[in-house]
Amino acid sequence: MVRVIKEVAYLFVGIFATMIPALQLISHEANVLKDSLTPGIFYWATGILSSFLDNAPTYLNFLSAELGKEGMDVGIPAEVARFANEFPIYLSAISVSAVFFGAMTYIGNGPNFMVKSISERSGIKMPSFFGYMIKYSIPILIPIYILVWLVFYF
Repeated sequence: MVRVIKEVAYLFVGIFATMIPALQLISHEANVLKDSLTPGIFYWATGILSSFLDNAPTYLNFLSAELGKEGMDVGIPAEVARFANEFPIYLSAISVSAVFFGAMTYIGNGPNFMVKSISERSGIKMPSFFGYMIKYSIPILIPIYILVWLVFYF
């Protein structure tokens, strides 16, 4: 068990270390496109990626873009705090979507896959990857996400 935890820790350190150049590029491009980047764009972009990728790197990616939009750096804690105070709607958009959109797929959030595995080992029939999306994600979650977007980020 400890070996698995170490491997996951190494994986995350590697992911975050190799993200630094990409985050700088994203920050720069967001600054160039700043007038066209709205909270709604950040909500949907973060959510779509968070559906299929881990939430933490996805969140960091879009936080870097939001800060870059305002000419700030994600590597400076004081600027992150200032951004949170001055532009809470942008921070809310990526926070909400990074967390909630993880429920779209089994791989969007680690516990989703764990619950599927435990259920199947207990003899409970679970839908396949695409079956889950067709039966639950598209008809139930997408309308909820659209409603959240319309109420808070449109």
